[in-house]
Amino acid sequence: MSFTSLGLRPELVAAVTEKGYTEPTPIQLAAIPAVLSGRDVLAGAQTGTGKTAGFVLPMLQRLSAREGRAPRALILTPTRELAAQVAESACYYGKNTNLRTQVVFGGVSERPQIDKLRSGCDILVATPGRLLDLVEQGATTLDQVQMFVLDEADRMLDMGFIHAIKRVRTMLPKQRQNLMFSATYSDDIRNLAGNLLTNPVGIDVAPPNKTADKVEQVAYRVPKDHKRHLLAHLILSGSWHQVLIFTRTKHGANRLSEQLQRAGINSSAIHGNKSQAARVRALEDFKANRIVALVATEVAARGLDIKELPFVVNYELPNVPEDYVHRIGRTARAGSTGQAISLVSPDEVPFMRDIVKLLGKDIPALPTPQFDIREALVADPPRPPLQPRGAQQGGGRPSQRGGSFGQGARRGGPPPRAQRRGG
Repeated sequence: MSFTSLGLRPELVAAVTEKGYTEPTPIQLAAIPAVLSGRDVLAGAQTGTGKTAGFVLPMLQRLSAREGRAPRALILTPTRELAAQVAESACYYGKNTNLRTQVVFGGVSERPQIDKLRSGCDILVATPGRLLDLVEQGATTLDQVQMFVLDEADRMLDMGFIHAIKRVRTMLPKQRQNLMFSATYSDDIRNLAGNLLTNPVGIDVAPPNKTADKVEQVAYRVPKDHKRHLLAHLILSGSWHQVLIFTRTKHGANRLSEQLQRAGINSSAIHGNKSQAARVRALEDFKANRIVALVATEVAARGLDIKELPFVVNYELPNVPEDYVHRIGRTARAGSTGQAISLVSPDEVPFMRDIVKLLGKDIPALPTPQFDIREALVADPPRPPLQPRGAQQGGGRPSQRGGSFGQGARRGGPPPRAQRRGG
């Protein structure tokens, strides 16, 4: 099917075509007609499936023409990066209309955002905290909102935004269309949907918590102190040109980025303590292949849309298994392929077992390759450098076993393929 066959107006189809898309994705095939019908929608779709266009395109059509200064559509997102990218999509797809899109989020000055809101907008994309601050200051009002979207609803709840969502809901008109998108489901998500949506159209283009089919998932068992050395080996020996690496803490992201930089791997860190300008600059450098490794905390698990990202590494496993789904969803987007590699220390084995249980599939643990203990990666001088010992003479200790973290997977297996790509 084509976008025209879904009932979209020519000016919207033209913008989609200019973007390089000719056929709707499954979530777009299901969501666009449902949103155009005016019904509430509850959609389950993994990241990278094109869900943003699935609600932005029919939203632009339903709003049709510019009216007044107060927003008529509100899109709530959990992170600054996702807010910025959704707003960018709305501006691009709506470039042949006269509709106005504004975006507000924390971490930057309020004044420019207030000035833009007072000049008027039709679509407002926002993170919850900054939105509430600006409404309370009288910079905008939500009493004209006709369409309300909760994007990445599961992540909203994970980040503690439930009370903010409830406050925002009290500021909206009772008569409105509600759209809720979530990559994973839980009892809390179902409760939120029950309170927010009225007789919704249910859309589920993939089984709950299913990771992208084209993501090759593997793991290595490795002592915690050797993770950075194995990571550097994988990047350098595989000639990786682009890898997104997840850590649990902001300090850990900074430290790993600095260590990789000392080892000759261009890298940068992105997390909540970084200024918005620094986060934008790091992401732009990463997309432009000026840096090889982008080290991120969970704040970047959503909202990062990097075309054809080949590798995601879980340097530290998340203690919430659903977050694993979001992390590895940064690769294999929009039909491309990718690898998700987890470095699992002994204390993280229970986390991996929880992930396997959630996915309902095994993740093979591959034999760990030989790798050097690189002096440039030894952390926190004056701590003495880690020295090779036993089987590590001349390289890292190979794993005693491959195997799997679940049942039924074959033991061992080849190491991940090395993707040698330009850039």
